[in-house]
Amino acid sequence: MLPPRVAYHRRVTVDILVVGAGPVGLACAIEATRQGLTHLVVEKGALLNTLVAWPTGTVFFSTPELLEIGALPFPTRGPKPTRQEGLTYYRKAAERFGLSLRLYERVLGAEPTPGGFRVTTSREVHECRRLVVATGFFDHPNPLGVPGEELPKVSHYYHEPYPYAGTDVLVVGGKNSAAEAALELHRSGARVTMAVRGDSFGKSVKYWLKPDLENRVKEGAIRAFFETTVVRVEEKSVILRGRRGRFEVPNDFVLALTGYHPDFDFLRSLGIDVTPDGHVVHDAESMETNVPGLYVAGVVAAGVDIGKLFIENGRRHAVQVVAHALASLGRSPQAPLEAAPLRAFQDGD
Repeated sequence: MLPPRVAYHRRVTVDILVVGAGPVGLACAIEATRQGLTHLVVEKGALLNTLVAWPTGTVFFSTPELLEIGALPFPTRGPKPTRQEGLTYYRKAAERFGLSLRLYERVLGAEPTPGGFRVTTSREVHECRRLVVATGFFDHPNPLGVPGEELPKVSHYYHEPYPYAGTDVLVVGGKNSAAEAALELHRSGARVTMAVRGDSFGKSVKYWLKPDLENRVKEGAIRAFFETTVVRVEEKSVILRGRRGRFEVPNDFVLALTGYHPDFDFLRSLGIDVTPDGHVVHDAESMETNVPGLYVAGVVAAGVDIGKLFIENGRRHAVQVVAHALASLGRSPQAPLEAAPLRAFQDGD
């Protein structure tokens, strides 16, 4: 199977240009294709860049049918898809619909034109009638904002536990990413301490992880300090502030898994209004922003409330965006897409 087709457009005006090649961005391009609209997907990194950056052992919280795009079945070995299965599924969805992808090409800006937008990227200039931003949030971690955060030992991303075996690791955070990392690190030979801002682990922690983590804390295999924040990161230790006041713990690495946020500066540069409290201004029915013809789709639309949108509900934005774009372009919608045959994603395709 050949990789997704990379189309090089030279000043050809497409109906819809999508910024971001994650699941929701691909869903928007697929829906545009289904409705007879021309499209282009521009991605500053790899195809499915966020999923590529996820921890290698990630398991989706949802069942596969809630993650499907383009009415293509999502077959999995177990009840919940793995990261690897997700990467394969969404890549094959892009292949099946022949999506036009421009990978490793960064959008630098966009300006309105009489017929739509002129989008400037790191490679060239593209013309489009409608513009969709589906950039997610994973590239912009929430900083700790403490001295020492710039040290090489501090990371806001976790991939796998093996480099940390035999070391003292502080995991900052109490939600899913922190829970998964702490458990994997512990079972791979790291000495794990957790600093959790709240008085308990988050309610959203996956139901199969939470009791496991709580039991490891209870038995002392993982140390967890609640109502605790980081004060300073030093070369060989970390200073924390908790219920007992300030205290110091030995430390080799810090994984600050404190969440992420959309690129608000990029959104504002496009003319999209962002409220002082971090909400992206858009119409909930059409997903159109305050800039006519410019839409947001997926988790980026949630602003700081990233826990409200996921692939499961963000993928629905594709239908909303394309329906509104069709109407604004004076075109009629096509019939609903039927589910593709299961053999579409069988081995050997």
